[in-house]
Amino acid sequence: MFADRHDAGVRLAERLAGLVTEKNVVVLGLPRGGVAVAFEVAQALGAPLDVIVVRKLGVPFQPELGFGAVGEGGVRVISPGVVRMAHVTEEQIAAAEKRERAEVLARARRFRGDRAPVELAGRTVLIVDDGIATGGTARAACLVARARGAARVILAVPVGAPDTIASLRADADEVICLETPADLWAIGVWYADFTQTTDEQVLALLRRATAARAAEGGDP
Repeated sequence: MFADRHDAGVRLAERLAGLVTEKNVVVLGLPRGGVAVAFEVAQALGAPLDVIVVRKLGVPFQPELGFGAVGEGGVRVISPGVVRMAHVTEEQIAAAEKRERAEVLARARRFRGDRAPVELAGRTVLIVDDGIATGGTARAACLVARARGAARVILAVPVGAPDTIASLRADADEVICLETPADLWAIGVWYADFTQTTDEQVLALLRRATAARAAEGGDP
């Protein structure tokens, strides 16, 4: 369906070009893979790019299955249905939350360094990831953006599970998804190249985006 994250970002940007026309838009990529998609969107829209750091809370015996997520600013999202189904205990929830909150802080420092987050107050915030399965991290990202004062939140992804995409319309003002296959299986199935994005690649993309904005005389 998509050659790689660059291809997905270019195609997502084409869809968004006629839909997102506000001048005060800011693009936020979910690290790591979402930043590679978000970079292409930000370039096409001439918008600033930043990360929005959110971590999935994984079921202990099946970490890829998320029962919730935590994000910057103390945001916490829990899926009661998954907790019940997987019999996740309060102790396991607390341990996962403690571990992932520490990782949120570490990643925010790693990707931003001493740079302050891009201001979101009063702006249209476009949150981008490389795909959505259970939706916990996307939901938490929307909450983080609203807590930071976003006037409008748009969630945009190349591919996502139909039911999840539908449910996220309660968390974002608008959800844009290019493909919603009935049998998602896993996000990587829908990419010919789904090689893991590294921290160094994320940092390089953020630097390129900042340099491009500076060359155009725009805000960071």
